[in-house]
Amino acid sequence: MPKANVSDLSIPLPNVATACFQVPLQAGLAARARSSHPPRILLLYGSLRERSYSKLLTLEAARLLEAMGAEVKVFDPLDLPQPDAAPDTHPKVKELRDLAAWSEGMVWCSPERHGAMTGIMKSQIDWIPLSVGAVRPTQGKTLAVMEVSGGSQSFNAVNQMRILGRWMRMLTIPNQSSVAKAFLEFDEAGRMKPSAYYDRVVDVMEELVKFTLLTRDIAHYLVDRYSERKESADALSKRVNQRSL
Repeated sequence: MPKANVSDLSIPLPNVATACFQVPLQAGLAARARSSHPPRILLLYGSLRERSYSKLLTLEAARLLEAMGAEVKVFDPLDLPQPDAAPDTHPKVKELRDLAAWSEGMVWCSPERHGAMTGIMKSQIDWIPLSVGAVRPTQGKTLAVMEVSGGSQSFNAVNQMRILGRWMRMLTIPNQSSVAKAFLEFDEAGRMKPSAYYDRVVDVMEELVKFTLLTRDIAHYLVDRYSERKESADALSKRVNQRSL
């Protein structure tokens, strides 16, 4: 990637490490090769109830994503241990982490309980590490957030999940879904009824697929950071200097 020489800039930047400084370029946003496989989307939901509305909403989203050409996988959180209560070799933990690595985008859907996402939802996110060796399982991947509530419409859970998505270095799409009085929005077969809420879910899934197609092949460029290039350069310098002692 072309680099800018700090000494050539019209604005002096004495605190910038010249070797690590780069000017964002339009060319960097053009993928060298476009992926041809369907977008890979992982869906997580945050309830273990027999008739879980977050699960029903997640399954509805999965159908829409499949109709839009995506390959989808829905993780079942049943039997997933609490974080730190089992080794990361636990079968359910390994399944979740493998799916996170496989995915190019995610959907997180939680009930709102006591004004927040559920512990079941948070536990799944907590089991996905920020890094595994040199690999960051979530960095640069797209994310859509949804919630269901038993009362009036609220956005506490989706707002919390947005914060977590940012912390996990994900590209959270602007649109979101919040389904109020969810018990009224699904029929006996578990299918979502026609409504403005349903239309919003279609909007969110459509936007997720678009953002995933747009960013998946250039995610490495979008999340490349000056501070990390500088840190890596410093670490390399220290190793080289140690060898020369």
